[in-house]
Amino acid sequence: MTELKAARDNSSTCKEARALWYAEPQKVVLRTEPIELSPDENALVRTLFSGISRGTERLVFRGEVPDSEFESMRAPLQVGEFPFPVKYGYCATGIVEEGPSDLKGNTFFCLHPHQDWFQVTPDRLVPIPSGLPARRATLAANMETALNAHWDAASSPCDRIAVVGAGVVGLLIAHLAARLPGADVIVIDPNPDREKIASAFGARFVTPDDAPNNCDVVFHASATASGLATSLSCAGFEARVVEVSWHGAKPVSTPLGGAFHSRRLSIVSSQVGTVAASRRPRWDYARRISAAMALLDRPELDLLVNEEIAFVDAPERLPLILSTESAALAPVIRYT
Repeated sequence: MTELKAARDNSSTCKEARALWYAEPQKVVLRTEPIELSPDENALVRTLFSGISRGTERLVFRGEVPDSEFESMRAPLQVGEFPFPVKYGYCATGIVEEGPSDLKGNTFFCLHPHQDWFQVTPDRLVPIPSGLPARRATLAANMETALNAHWDAASSPCDRIAVVGAGVVGLLIAHLAARLPGADVIVIDPNPDREKIASAFGARFVTPDDAPNNCDVVFHASATASGLATSLSCAGFEARVVEVSWHGAKPVSTPLGGAFHSRRLSIVSSQVGTVAASRRPRWDYARRISAAMALLDRPELDLLVNEEIAFVDAPERLPLILSTESAALAPVIRYT
Protein backbone atom coordinates (compact mmCIF):
# COMPACT_ATOMS: atom_id res chain seq x y z
CA MET A 1 0.00 0.00 0.00
CA THR A 2 2.88 2.39 0.76
CA GLU A 3 4.37 1.75 -2.69
CA LEU A 4 1.01 2.35 -4.39
CA LYS A 5 0.46 5.58 -2.44
CA ALA A 6 3.91 6.84 -3.37
CA ALA A 7 3.23 6.10 -7.01
CA ARG A 8 -0.03 8.05 -6.84
CA ASP A 9 1.66 11.00 -5.16
CA ASN A 10 4.34 11.13 -7.85
CA SER A 11 2.14 10.41 -10.86
CA SER A 12 1.15 14.06 -11.36
CA THR A 13 4.83 14.93 -12.00
CA CYS A 14 5.41 12.03 -14.41
CA LYS A 15 6.25 13.73 -17.70
CA GLU A 16 7.96 10.92 -19.56
CA ALA A 17 7.72 7.21 -20.10
CA ARG A 18 9.87 4.40 -21.41
CA ALA A 19 8.57 2.32 -24.28
CA LEU A 20 9.77 -0.78 -26.10
CA TRP A 21 10.45 -0.36 -29.81
CA TYR A 22 11.21 -2.87 -32.55
CA ALA A 23 13.95 -0.68 -34.03
CA GLU A 24 15.22 -2.84 -36.90
CA PRO A 25 15.26 -6.53 -37.80
CA GLN A 26 15.86 -8.54 -34.61
CA LYS A 27 16.72 -5.49 -32.53
CA VAL A 28 14.70 -4.27 -29.53
CA VAL A 29 15.38 -1.02 -27.68
CA LEU A 30 13.85 1.06 -24.89
CA ARG A 31 13.18 4.69 -25.72
CA THR A 32 12.13 7.57 -23.50
CA GLU A 33 9.27 9.77 -24.64
CA PRO A 34 7.29 12.64 -23.09
CA ILE A 35 3.70 12.38 -21.90
CA GLU A 36 1.62 15.54 -22.15
CA LEU A 37 -0.67 15.06 -19.18
CA SER A 38 -4.36 15.97 -19.44
CA PRO A 39 -5.91 14.15 -16.44
CA ASP A 40 -9.26 15.90 -16.76
CA GLU A 41 -9.96 14.11 -20.04
CA ASN A 42 -7.61 11.14 -20.12
CA ALA A 43 -6.40 8.44 -17.77
CA LEU A 44 -2.74 8.10 -16.84
CA VAL A 45 -1.96 4.40 -16.38
CA ARG A 46 0.97 2.87 -14.52
CA THR A 47 1.62 -0.44 -16.22
CA LEU A 48 1.81 -3.60 -14.13
CA PHE A 49 2.25 -6.24 -16.84
CA SER A 50 2.13 -6.47 -20.60
CA GLY A 51 1.71 -9.73 -22.47
CA ILE A 52 3.97 -10.76 -25.35
CA SER A 53 2.07 -12.24 -28.27
CA ARG A 54 4.86 -14.54 -29.48
CA GLY A 55 3.49 -15.46 -32.89
CA THR A 56 2.55 -11.94 -33.99
CA GLU A 57 5.47 -10.17 -32.35
CA ARG A 58 7.93 -12.67 -33.79
CA LEU A 59 6.83 -11.55 -37.26
CA VAL A 60 7.20 -7.89 -36.25
CA PHE A 61 10.61 -8.57 -34.67
CA ARG A 62 11.89 -10.27 -37.81
CA GLY A 63 10.39 -7.75 -40.20
CA GLU A 64 8.17 -10.41 -41.76
CA VAL A 65 4.88 -8.50 -41.83
CA PRO A 66 3.81 -8.56 -45.51
CA ASP A 67 3.62 -5.18 -47.24
CA SER A 68 0.00 -5.92 -48.12
CA GLU A 69 -0.89 -6.33 -44.44
CA PHE A 70 0.79 -3.24 -42.98
CA GLU A 71 -2.59 -1.65 -42.25
CA SER A 72 -4.49 -4.74 -41.06
CA MET A 73 -1.60 -5.72 -38.76
CA ARG A 74 -1.46 -2.35 -36.99
CA ALA A 75 -1.98 -2.58 -33.25
CA PRO A 76 -4.73 -0.19 -32.04
CA LEU A 77 -2.25 2.21 -30.38
CA GLN A 78 0.84 1.38 -32.42
CA VAL A 79 3.31 4.19 -33.09
CA GLY A 80 5.54 4.11 -36.16
CA GLU A 81 5.09 2.28 -39.44
CA PHE A 82 5.98 -1.23 -40.55
CA PRO A 83 8.46 -2.62 -41.04
CA PHE A 84 10.57 -0.46 -38.64
CA PRO A 85 10.74 1.27 -36.27
CA VAL A 86 7.47 0.46 -34.50
CA LYS A 87 6.18 0.61 -30.96
CA TYR A 88 4.03 -2.51 -30.87
CA GLY A 89 1.98 -4.62 -28.45
CA TYR A 90 -1.63 -4.94 -27.32
CA CYS A 91 -1.85 -6.73 -23.95
CA ALA A 92 -1.21 -4.21 -21.16
CA THR A 93 -2.66 -4.16 -17.66
CA GLY A 94 -2.19 -1.35 -15.19
CA ILE A 95 -3.56 1.00 -12.54
CA VAL A 96 -5.08 4.39 -13.31
CA GLU A 97 -3.10 6.91 -11.27
CA GLU A 98 -4.54 10.14 -12.63
CA GLY A 99 -7.76 10.87 -14.46
CA PRO A 100 -11.52 10.66 -13.88
CA SER A 101 -12.31 10.02 -10.22
CA ASP A 102 -14.32 6.86 -10.95
CA LEU A 103 -11.26 5.27 -12.59
CA LYS A 104 -8.45 6.28 -10.23
CA GLY A 105 -6.95 3.42 -8.27
CA ASN A 106 -8.66 0.74 -10.38
CA THR A 107 -6.98 -1.85 -12.60
CA PHE A 108 -7.68 -2.08 -16.32
CA PHE A 109 -6.67 -3.88 -19.50
CA CYS A 110 -5.70 -1.84 -22.55
CA LEU A 111 -4.62 -2.64 -26.12
CA HIS A 112 -1.45 -0.61 -25.63
CA PRO A 113 2.17 -1.31 -26.64
CA HIS A 114 4.84 -2.25 -24.09
CA GLN A 115 5.38 0.94 -22.05
CA ASP A 116 5.77 1.69 -18.33
CA TRP A 117 3.36 4.68 -18.24
CA PHE A 118 0.78 5.69 -20.81
CA GLN A 119 -2.17 8.01 -21.23
CA VAL A 120 -5.39 7.03 -23.02
CA THR A 121 -9.00 8.06 -23.25
CA PRO A 122 -11.21 6.19 -20.75
CA ASP A 123 -13.13 4.38 -23.49
CA ARG A 124 -9.99 2.37 -24.31
CA LEU A 125 -9.82 0.84 -20.83
CA VAL A 126 -11.45 -2.51 -20.04
CA PRO A 127 -12.12 -3.07 -16.32
CA ILE A 128 -10.42 -6.13 -14.84
CA PRO A 129 -12.94 -7.93 -12.60
CA SER A 130 -12.23 -8.03 -8.90
CA GLY A 131 -10.25 -11.13 -8.04
CA LEU A 132 -8.74 -11.56 -11.50
CA PRO A 133 -4.95 -11.12 -11.27
CA ALA A 134 -3.53 -8.43 -13.55
CA ARG A 135 -0.90 -10.91 -14.74
CA ARG A 136 -3.53 -13.37 -15.99
CA ALA A 137 -5.60 -10.53 -17.47
CA THR A 138 -2.85 -10.02 -20.07
CA LEU A 139 -4.43 -13.05 -21.80
CA ALA A 140 -7.55 -11.04 -22.65
CA ALA A 141 -6.58 -10.31 -26.27
CA ASN A 142 -5.70 -13.96 -26.91
CA MET A 143 -8.94 -15.09 -25.26
CA GLU A 144 -10.77 -12.69 -27.57
CA THR A 145 -9.13 -14.46 -30.53
CA ALA A 146 -10.19 -17.87 -29.15
CA LEU A 147 -13.76 -16.70 -28.60
CA ASN A 148 -13.97 -15.27 -32.13
CA ALA A 149 -12.62 -18.56 -33.53
CA HIS A 150 -15.42 -20.52 -31.86
CA TRP A 151 -17.98 -18.14 -33.33
CA ASP A 152 -16.44 -18.65 -36.78
CA ALA A 153 -16.47 -22.43 -36.25
CA ALA A 154 -20.03 -22.66 -34.94
CA SER A 155 -18.75 -25.27 -32.49
CA SER A 156 -21.49 -26.85 -30.39
CA PRO A 157 -22.11 -29.15 -27.40
CA CYS A 158 -21.26 -32.80 -27.99
CA ASP A 159 -19.02 -32.00 -30.98
CA ARG A 160 -15.78 -33.86 -31.50
CA ILE A 161 -13.32 -30.99 -31.67
CA ALA A 162 -9.65 -31.14 -32.66
CA VAL A 163 -7.19 -28.33 -32.02
CA VAL A 164 -3.94 -28.61 -33.95
CA GLY A 165 -1.21 -26.52 -32.35
CA ALA A 166 -0.82 -26.17 -28.58
CA GLY A 167 0.37 -22.59 -28.47
CA VAL A 168 -1.43 -20.08 -26.30
CA VAL A 169 -4.29 -19.44 -28.78
CA GLY A 170 -4.74 -23.14 -29.53
CA LEU A 171 -4.84 -23.99 -25.84
CA LEU A 172 -7.33 -21.21 -25.12
CA ILE A 173 -9.53 -22.53 -27.94
CA ALA A 174 -9.31 -25.98 -26.35
CA HIS A 175 -10.11 -24.51 -22.93
CA LEU A 176 -13.32 -22.96 -24.26
CA ALA A 177 -14.20 -26.09 -26.24
CA ALA A 178 -13.88 -28.26 -23.13
CA ARG A 179 -16.52 -26.08 -21.43
CA LEU A 180 -19.10 -27.07 -24.07
CA PRO A 181 -21.35 -29.77 -22.57
CA GLY A 182 -20.50 -33.22 -23.86
CA ALA A 183 -17.73 -32.02 -26.19
CA ASP A 184 -14.83 -34.38 -26.87
CA VAL A 185 -11.75 -32.15 -27.26
CA ILE A 186 -8.40 -33.36 -28.58
CA VAL A 187 -5.26 -31.18 -28.64
CA ILE A 188 -2.64 -32.23 -31.21
CA ASP A 189 0.96 -31.06 -30.95
CA PRO A 190 4.42 -32.61 -31.37
CA ASN A 191 5.57 -31.22 -28.01
CA PRO A 192 4.60 -33.70 -25.26
CA ASP A 193 5.24 -31.03 -22.60
CA ARG A 194 1.93 -29.46 -23.58
CA GLU A 195 -0.04 -32.51 -22.41
CA LYS A 196 -0.12 -31.31 -18.79
CA ILE A 197 -1.80 -28.04 -19.75
CA ALA A 198 -4.23 -29.67 -22.16
CA SER A 199 -5.29 -32.12 -19.45
CA ALA A 200 -5.72 -29.31 -16.92
CA PHE A 201 -8.02 -27.63 -19.42
CA GLY A 202 -10.18 -30.74 -19.78
CA ALA A 203 -8.87 -31.90 -23.16
CA ARG A 204 -7.11 -35.03 -24.36
CA PHE A 205 -3.64 -34.73 -25.87
CA VAL A 206 -2.04 -36.65 -28.74
CA THR A 207 0.94 -36.16 -31.04
CA PRO A 208 0.36 -35.78 -34.80
CA ASP A 209 1.09 -39.48 -35.38
CA ASP A 210 -2.01 -40.33 -33.34
CA ALA A 211 -4.25 -37.57 -34.67
CA PRO A 212 -7.94 -38.57 -34.83
CA ASN A 213 -10.20 -38.45 -37.85
CA ASN A 214 -13.91 -37.82 -38.42
CA CYS A 215 -13.95 -34.68 -36.24
CA ASP A 216 -16.87 -32.26 -36.42
CA VAL A 217 -14.75 -29.12 -36.07
CA VAL A 218 -10.99 -28.64 -36.45
CA PHE A 219 -9.03 -25.57 -35.42
CA HIS A 220 -5.59 -25.06 -36.91
CA ALA A 221 -3.30 -22.92 -34.75
CA SER A 222 0.22 -24.25 -35.39
CA ALA A 223 1.22 -21.78 -38.14
CA THR A 224 2.89 -24.62 -40.06
CA ALA A 225 2.11 -26.35 -43.34
CA SER A 226 2.37 -29.76 -41.65
CA GLY A 227 -0.17 -28.66 -39.04
CA LEU A 228 -2.59 -27.58 -41.73
CA ALA A 229 -2.21 -30.98 -43.42
CA THR A 230 -2.90 -32.69 -40.07
CA SER A 231 -5.98 -30.51 -39.60
CA LEU A 232 -7.42 -31.55 -42.95
CA SER A 233 -6.80 -35.21 -42.14
CA CYS A 234 -8.73 -34.84 -38.87
CA ALA A 235 -11.86 -33.41 -40.47
CA GLY A 236 -14.87 -35.62 -41.05
CA PHE A 237 -17.37 -35.45 -43.91
CA GLU A 238 -18.45 -31.85 -44.59
CA ALA A 239 -16.54 -30.67 -41.50
CA ARG A 240 -15.12 -27.20 -41.10
CA VAL A 241 -11.42 -26.44 -40.61
CA VAL A 242 -10.91 -23.04 -39.01
CA GLU A 243 -7.54 -21.47 -39.83
CA VAL A 244 -6.49 -19.38 -36.86
CA SER A 245 -2.76 -19.20 -37.62
CA TRP A 246 -1.17 -16.05 -38.97
CA HIS A 247 1.57 -17.06 -41.41
CA GLY A 248 2.86 -13.59 -42.29
CA ALA A 249 4.75 -13.49 -45.59
CA LYS A 250 5.56 -17.21 -45.45
CA PRO A 251 4.00 -19.26 -48.29
CA VAL A 252 2.06 -22.29 -47.09
CA SER A 253 1.25 -25.37 -49.14
CA THR A 254 -2.23 -26.79 -48.69
CA PRO A 255 -2.90 -30.46 -49.57
CA LEU A 256 -6.15 -30.14 -51.49
CA GLY A 257 -5.84 -33.53 -53.17
CA GLY A 258 -6.69 -36.84 -51.56
CA ALA A 259 -10.04 -36.80 -49.81
CA PHE A 260 -10.42 -33.01 -49.60
CA HIS A 261 -13.14 -32.85 -52.26
CA SER A 262 -14.77 -36.21 -51.63
CA ARG A 263 -15.26 -35.26 -47.98
CA ARG A 264 -16.51 -31.80 -49.02
CA LEU A 265 -14.32 -30.04 -46.47
CA SER A 266 -14.45 -26.30 -45.78
CA ILE A 267 -11.52 -24.11 -44.75
CA VAL A 268 -12.49 -20.79 -43.19
CA SER A 269 -10.28 -18.04 -41.84
CA SER A 270 -10.69 -16.53 -38.41
CA GLN A 271 -9.13 -13.17 -37.64
CA VAL A 272 -9.79 -11.17 -34.51
CA GLY A 273 -9.66 -7.80 -36.29
CA THR A 274 -13.33 -8.27 -37.24
CA VAL A 275 -16.14 -9.62 -35.08
CA ALA A 276 -17.31 -12.97 -36.47
CA ALA A 277 -20.19 -12.64 -38.93
CA SER A 278 -22.47 -14.75 -36.73
CA ARG A 279 -22.27 -12.12 -33.97
CA ARG A 280 -21.54 -8.89 -35.84
CA PRO A 281 -25.12 -7.50 -35.88
CA ARG A 282 -25.29 -7.57 -32.07
CA TRP A 283 -21.69 -7.49 -30.82
CA ASP A 284 -19.17 -4.67 -31.02
CA TYR A 285 -15.50 -4.81 -30.02
CA ALA A 286 -16.19 -3.50 -26.52
CA ARG A 287 -18.74 -6.21 -25.78
CA ARG A 288 -16.42 -8.91 -27.16
CA ILE A 289 -13.34 -7.88 -25.14
CA SER A 290 -15.45 -7.63 -21.97
CA ALA A 291 -16.75 -11.14 -22.58
CA ALA A 292 -13.21 -12.40 -23.15
CA MET A 293 -12.11 -10.83 -19.88
CA ALA A 294 -14.92 -12.58 -18.00
CA LEU A 295 -13.81 -15.93 -19.48
CA LEU A 296 -10.44 -15.60 -17.72
CA ASP A 297 -12.03 -16.55 -14.39
CA ARG A 298 -10.34 -19.98 -14.24
CA PRO A 299 -7.10 -20.20 -12.19
CA GLU A 300 -5.75 -23.03 -14.37
CA LEU A 301 -5.18 -20.41 -17.07
CA ASP A 302 -2.17 -19.24 -15.07
CA LEU A 303 -0.38 -22.25 -16.56
CA LEU A 304 -0.16 -20.31 -19.82
CA VAL A 305 1.66 -17.35 -18.30
CA ASN A 306 4.76 -19.45 -17.79
CA GLU A 307 7.56 -16.88 -18.11
CA GLU A 308 8.13 -13.38 -16.81
CA ILE A 309 10.84 -10.83 -17.57
CA ALA A 310 11.59 -7.41 -16.13
CA PHE A 311 10.91 -4.46 -18.42
CA VAL A 312 14.50 -3.22 -18.15
CA ASP A 313 15.73 -6.63 -19.33
CA ALA A 314 13.41 -6.82 -22.35
CA PRO A 315 15.92 -5.68 -25.01
CA GLU A 316 18.25 -8.51 -23.99
CA ARG A 317 15.74 -11.26 -23.25
CA LEU A 318 12.95 -10.66 -25.76
CA PRO A 319 14.89 -12.03 -28.77
CA LEU A 320 15.25 -15.41 -27.04
CA ILE A 321 11.59 -15.45 -25.98
CA LEU A 322 10.51 -14.74 -29.57
CA SER A 323 12.68 -17.53 -30.98
CA THR A 324 11.06 -20.78 -32.08
CA GLU A 325 13.21 -22.64 -29.54
CA SER A 326 11.62 -20.88 -26.56
CA ALA A 327 9.27 -22.89 -24.32
CA ALA A 328 7.34 -19.76 -23.36
CA LEU A 329 3.61 -19.70 -24.09
CA ALA A 330 2.20 -16.34 -22.99
CA PRO A 331 5.19 -14.59 -21.40
CA VAL A 332 4.75 -11.26 -19.69
CA ILE A 333 6.84 -8.18 -19.10
CA ARG A 334 6.79 -7.05 -15.45
CA TYR A 335 6.99 -3.35 -14.65
CA THR A 336 8.29 -2.31 -11.22
